[in-house]
Amino acid sequence: MKKDVTQILTLLKTGTVQVTPEADLAKKLERGIPLRIKLGMDPTAPDLHLGHAVVLGKLRQFQDLGHTVIFLIGDYTAKIGDPSGKSKTRPPLSDEQIKENAKTYFEQISKILDPQKTEIRYNSEWLSKLSFDEVIQLAGKLTLARLIEREDFQKRMNENISIGFHELFYPMIQGYDSVALQADVELGGTDQTFNVLMGRFLQEQFGKEPQVIITVPILEGLDGIQKMSKSLGNYVGLWEPAGQAYGKLMSVSDELMWKYYSLLLLKTDAEINEMKIGVSNNALHPMKLKKAMAHGIVHRFWTTKDADDAQQQFEALFQQKDYSKATEIVLPSDTPNPVWIADLIKRLGAVTSSSEAKRLIESGAVAVNETSVTDFKAEIKWNSGDTVKVGKHKFYKLV
Repeated sequence: MKKDVTQILTLLKTGTVQVTPEADLAKKLERGIPLRIKLGMDPTAPDLHLGHAVVLGKLRQFQDLGHTVIFLIGDYTAKIGDPSGKSKTRPPLSDEQIKENAKTYFEQISKILDPQKTEIRYNSEWLSKLSFDEVIQLAGKLTLARLIEREDFQKRMNENISIGFHELFYPMIQGYDSVALQADVELGGTDQTFNVLMGRFLQEQFGKEPQVIITVPILEGLDGIQKMSKSLGNYVGLWEPAGQAYGKLMSVSDELMWKYYSLLLLKTDAEINEMKIGVSNNALHPMKLKKAMAHGIVHRFWTTKDADDAQQQFEALFQQKDYSKATEIVLPSDTPNPVWIADLIKRLGAVTSSSEAKRLIESGAVAVNETSVTDFKAEIKWNSGDTVKVGKHKFYKLV
């Protein structure tokens, strides 16, 4: 907390898109007292991934500097559904779905945050207690013109796609979270800019000191095209076995590797440029750098031993063809023989749906005993000792 404010600002700005207003953050830091740093996530899915790790890593930096970190679980806002980046209304979640999804959040964020120094809150604590009169008063602080400024709503109106009235309430009640928590700083991805700015605006309306907004880039998934998402299958989950995570990371393109170095390993532009120069003059091989990236990420979000073991497993399987290092699987006793190929890879845990299995099979990404299987309807006669490869870096051995 007593470090030079300029140095702290430089650290906190690294890897961000926007710090608004930067002068306000400097003033807050100069006071030398712990700030209240807020990050909110709606439990719309049970699993967190490396895309979430970008903003969680920034939150950890504040925590290491001695500030109060508040991880807010949006159990109430999840009932509405965040319209950010959505071309249509999200289906509402039930209380049971929300509770189930949020159950493992604390365990997952503890991979990055210090659980002993993390304040966990739920926005139902205050939102569920607002009377209708209070909601009307809150709504009176906003105008329709301001709410429909957001790009998502503008796009839907231009395309004659309906906007639920309840969706207009989302940024308002999420913004109210900052009022209730008296947040000094709020973090979010760039897709959350409108929502977090609403928190700052409402704090001003309630006569409170407005929070500083810090946004971080959205991490592209393994495909390098769309943002990382479990529903798109381009993710690396924080709950996944380290070996599987390492293998997935090795599948990213050479170009995307630089962004992962920046956002997940916090390498500076100067460090990345130095590596790029090494590649261009053949002093460094991209494969060596990619292995270092994968090892570094697994080391950061799993453990050193996990990273070492994962790298050894990868090298044995994919470079030395040592199948003794494959993930050993005992199929359930009710597994038919022969078995439908899609059912087989689901039983292995390689995919979660038949549609995902179909995509991989028909694209030639599935092989049994090194023989490609491209027929989605294929029946596979299996035996102990058989090997199954799914995608680029998932390798299983039946035992």
